[in-house]
Amino acid sequence: MARPFLKLGTRGSPLALTQTAEVRRSLAAAHHIAESEIEVVVIRTTGDMIQDRALSEAGGKGLFTKELDQALMDGSIDAAVHSSKDLPTYFPEALAIAGYLTREDPRDVLISSRAKTIAGLPPNATFGSASLRRQAMARRLRPDLTVTLLRGNVETRLRKAEEGEIDATILALAGLKRLGLAHRATTILETNEFLPAVGQGAVGITVRDEDHSTRVKLGAILDADTLYALTAERAFLTVLDGSCRTPIGGYAQVQNNRLILRGMILKKDGSEFFEISDEGALDDAHLIGTRAGRTLLDRAPNDFMS
Repeated sequence: MARPFLKLGTRGSPLALTQTAEVRRSLAAAHHIAESEIEVVVIRTTGDMIQDRALSEAGGKGLFTKELDQALMDGSIDAAVHSSKDLPTYFPEALAIAGYLTREDPRDVLISSRAKTIAGLPPNATFGSASLRRQAMARRLRPDLTVTLLRGNVETRLRKAEEGEIDATILALAGLKRLGLAHRATTILETNEFLPAVGQGAVGITVRDEDHSTRVKLGAILDADTLYALTAERAFLTVLDGSCRTPIGGYAQVQNNRLILRGMILKKDGSEFFEISDEGALDDAHLIGTRAGRTLLDRAPNDFMS
């Protein structure tokens, strides 16, 4: 039996499978081969198995990647497909991010049957989310919100908000678009009001660091502007030691051949926050993110990130 052109590892959620299908389709088109020549390997991660508590209580972002990392290191897959906001700041030494597909819309959306805006929600409304960033940013706008843990796939979270089991939740527009569910968004939250998670909307692909052949194959579908933006955002996150335990927002974009980054850190209850804007040349993406993170650390009290 002939070896596949590439073996792609992925989580088994509907969104993860949709993103991997996009990678597979793009690779087949770029290399003029049949999609069937690219094998998809579904791997269940620890994060998928934990549904009864926030990931911040169970170990953070690496819960969605470590089984995929292991599959890469033992050679059972050639590349792993991820939602970039799930990628931890540090990887095993043998692995690396090869790059990203062109970024989808990074904005968050409000889902609610009770109101069109966060401001319009009833007093003490129940807000469901597993994201500390979304919880903190929502409470920054509405301190009276009653926060409750909401886990599960996109359809599950949509249903609970639409049927009134909770008053509101917030989801990523990119995920809804990829699943053909964007019409179910109540309101799109603009980035100047509600800063996305680092990497939100971008599909990232990890590989073995020294696997030059796979890197070359993937290079045909990777987007340079998204790489610049994510390099800055991830550098920003790394300085702040960002994890699922810290409410952090960060968004960079390329405009007129310049990179512009906005970042924010918040207290978990949204009562305090510090924000930063920085910009510079594209090739200075890592420097821009690092500088912005250090500036925020200098501004915030010593115990702010604890």
